[in-house]
Amino acid sequence: MTILGILIPVSLFLGGIGLAAFFWSLKNRQYEDPQGDANRILTKDWDDRPKP
Repeated sequence: MTILGILIPVSLFLGGIGLAAFFWSLKNRQYEDPQGDANRILTKDWDDRPKP
């Protein structure tokens, strides 16, 4: 029974870290253009220099 006293706070702490990381990624716009990224890897128009 004492193991639950250890595991429950540890799991809540790790869940809080995961939630904080998720909100940090939202704040830094990590999910801004998922469709553009998915389509960009499939095109053959890749070049070393960006087009003006």
